Amino acid sequence: MPACSSTSRHGNNVAAADPQHRQQADVAVPAPPRLPAAAQADRRAAAAATLAIAAAPALQPAPPPSRAEEEAAEAEPASAATPPGPCVSELAVTAKAFLDVSIGGEPAGRITVGLFGDAAPFATARFRSLVTGVGYRRKEFVKIVPGYVQHGGVVSYPAVPAVTDRLAAEADALRARCGGGGVVHGAAGAVSIVVRDPGLPPPKPKLVAKGGKLEVEEEQVGVVPNGTEFVITTKEAPELDASAVLVGRVLDGMDVVEKIAAVPTVKDNGGSPYFRVAKLIGDKRAVVAERGFNRPYTKILVTNCGVLN
Repeated sequence: MPACSSTSRHGNNVAAADPQHRQQADVAVPAPPRLPAAAQADRRAAAAATLAIAAAPALQPAPPPSRAEEEAAEAEPASAATPPGPCVSELAVTAKAFLDVSIGGEPAGRITVGLFGDAAPFATARFRSLVTGVGYRRKEFVKIVPGYVQHGGVVSYPAVPAVTDRLAAEADALRARCGGGGVVHGAAGAVSIVVRDPGLPPPKPKLVAKGGKLEVEEEQVGVVPNGTEFVITTKEAPELDASAVLVGRVLDGMDVVEKIAAVPTVKDNGGSPYFRVAKLIGDKRAVVAERGFNRPYTKILVTNCGVLN
């Protein structure tokens, strides 16, 4: 016991004799600064989120579908889809017409067209009247674009609203019957009469003096289809569904149609900003220029036409 007391007193004496040691022992450790309440709340929220993430199970990639599931997924849309209605290849042919064509003055061959008299009676009757008379004879193909070739029809025929409206109504009925969505002109060889021009600008009002009075009339910029122009598709051309009525299909002579489609044409400059502005404001020069786009450099004529027995 005396030894222990001696050691304790010796330690106390050393601490008392060393002023530097006594100064370090007396210095108090400062407390950490207190965070504001908002910072404390953010820290608690972060800690809680960290715990939640750590406690959550790891995300595992979904297993690939089985072969049976893939086959069921592929079969489901097919069973839900509406079966297509009758289209070009399925409509009944009631009569046959022919078009003899020349390119650059040289005979190119004959196109035989099967007419759909039951599906489009009014349009088919109009086409027959134009191939049996002098309508299409010695008239030109005026437009060649990817998808179809277009004949210029008979320019001298006036556009009679009663006729064109009936043709348009028949086009709408046939499109509904064939299912719509590009089904009507969904393949090469479709023959149709043009009844609408979706790109035609609306009529512009103008003042006209009549009998000493000013009256407002509407002036149509561009040429309204008169129901005599026809087209023959060279591949799927769904854009024609809104503008043409189907009258038949090519039974023989698609090689002649392909010869027509291969003739070089005037470049389409419709993407030019100057042309777009001119057409937007109704400049007639733009309409005239547009009629020249995609026009063949070589004259392509229907030299003879008619109905086959």
